[in-house]
Amino acid sequence: MIDRDAELPIKRQALLLGISRGTVYYHPEPISESELALMRRIDELHLEHPFAGSRMLRDLLRLRGIEVGRRHVSTLMRRMGIQALYRKPNTSKKHPSHPVFPYLLRDSTIERANQAWALDITYIPMARGWVYLVAVLDWASRRVLAHRVSITMEADFCVEALQEAAARWGAPEIVNTDQGSQFSSCDFVAAVKRIGARQSMDGKGCWRDNVLVERLWKSVKYEDVYLKACESVSAARKHLAAYFDFYNARRPHQSHDGRTPDMVYFATLPTMKEAA
Repeated sequence: MIDRDAELPIKRQALLLGISRGTVYYHPEPISESELALMRRIDELHLEHPFAGSRMLRDLLRLRGIEVGRRHVSTLMRRMGIQALYRKPNTSKKHPSHPVFPYLLRDSTIERANQAWALDITYIPMARGWVYLVAVLDWASRRVLAHRVSITMEADFCVEALQEAAARWGAPEIVNTDQGSQFSSCDFVAAVKRIGARQSMDGKGCWRDNVLVERLWKSVKYEDVYLKACESVSAARKHLAAYFDFYNARRPHQSHDGRTPDMVYFATLPTMKEAA
């Protein structure tokens, strides 16, 4: 858009295009290794203490010999898409004009495949930079039905994951998410309706409403992500796909008496049982 070799001054070009002249001269700097290491440490602490806000995280870091200010911690938390999870006013980062759906899983017995699915987004650190991961989790079996990796937190990769899961495994009765703007967007709400499911949302600040996905993120990060340092987005996609194959087919779960998510999912899938 800006022609640096043109006779027209850059200031005039920027004015005609309606953009700030500062953006023309700005050259983005790569994030330092120390900053990436700090973001990973914050992510680890957030997994262990999801109730911790920027002040508590600052103090936890200082106890580990890492001197950092609260505002810096708060900035990195926003960049990573994480926040303290506890009951307080306006805790969920939802779009003000987007709908909020009631939580449908309270006092419900979820005991068969495709009865309820849960979706959530998490931050995934890499050797240089980071990506975001969304997963579709079957509530009863803990099986990951689909996932997507994205460099942004737009709604499209959440819609794609939901559509893939429904196309491969059939539609659930309920799709449960948090109140994030990705899941309350028009595109995602329409996708849930299109597959014939009811949409459910966690209560404001109630991380326990979607606790199974929080446990999945802890497994993903401590058993795979933190043990590797993916150099690229394509490498992250490859490693995460391999981990979810292991998680579904070969990783035993205590809650399933040592059975894998695949075993429980296919044993309780209504169409499979009817065919048998």
